[in-house]
Amino acid sequence: MQTTDQPVASGWISRLLNWMGFTNQPTIKVYHGYGQGEQLMIHGHVFKLSPLPRKKYRKSVIHNTLALLRLFVVKPMAGIEVTLEWGNETLYCKSGTDGFFSFNWKDKPPLHCGWNRVVIKAWKHQEAIAEAVGTVFVPHETQYGFISDIDDTFLISHSSNLRKRLFVLFTENARSRQPFEDAVKHYQLLACSNTVPDAPNPFFFVSSSEWNLYDYILEFTIVNQMPKGVFLLNQLKLFSQLLKTGQNNHKTKFTRIARILETFPRQRFVLLGDSSQHDPYIYEAVVNHFPRQIHAVYIRDITAKNQQNVKDVLYKIEAAGVSCCFFKHSSEAIMHSRKIGLISEKQATAEFHDN
Repeated sequence: MQTTDQPVASGWISRLLNWMGFTNQPTIKVYHGYGQGEQLMIHGHVFKLSPLPRKKYRKSVIHNTLALLRLFVVKPMAGIEVTLEWGNETLYCKSGTDGFFSFNWKDKPPLHCGWNRVVIKAWKHQEAIAEAVGTVFVPHETQYGFISDIDDTFLISHSSNLRKRLFVLFTENARSRQPFEDAVKHYQLLACSNTVPDAPNPFFFVSSSEWNLYDYILEFTIVNQMPKGVFLLNQLKLFSQLLKTGQNNHKTKFTRIARILETFPRQRFVLLGDSSQHDPYIYEAVVNHFPRQIHAVYIRDITAKNQQNVKDVLYKIEAAGVSCCFFKHSSEAIMHSRKIGLISEKQATAEFHDN
């Protein structure tokens, strides 16, 4: 009887979980990878319980709250063998205690620029238990690259106020959240800075938000037509840590930015952030360590209490020969980008006619 009842019970539990928006089937979550011949990388998680992708977006506080809560109901699979198929090569690694896995490898150039498809599988007892398709971004050889924070840099988030931040997270969704006025226009113009639409500048979105919010943030950028880019978020949080969302150790942000700069040593980068948390100080450290690679720094003025401290930091960055813009409105940032040549006169003229 036990042998007969077990699959029935398991099927009933699976259907109940599916109805609640979860799956208890082994699942691989793959995040956008990036690199060039000397260094390619892609990351992901393996879960034994995880939320299903959201299909319906409603203007309902209850539905938005439940959808947000689901993102933190996860059970990682530790010590699972994971493989990646790249061309004729198969790479191997194991998931960590939080289910996280990371592949780092080299290939011989020239590589196909743009988004390259990879197949990733999870194995248990020499049997594939899950499979997912990921993409690795190989940028074109453009003059500039852009590294941007997310919360309160282009996405209105109230990061400096935990109560407001959680209220927005719980009551809104990825399609109802709002970007700052003209922020999307600025980023779209930067994507084509000194290049052509077929070979856009690479964008990297580096945030203290957790990997739990990956789909949420990705959906926001797609809906708002932000430049397609690579996301480098922070360590996964479990449901018991939900109220600490966005409150991670910001030191890892410098490490993630440094890894990008080391991967693309021939490109000059522009850093975009805000004054609500640690961005000015992290970017100052980045300029000190990579002075030849940083072309400009943009900081959105979010909190009045930090204004003077941020101005002092930006003064030091400018003294190192890096152009800075401390702005409240993205229209000011666009003007600055025109002034220093990040936005060409041709782009500015096209923008004027579009408006």
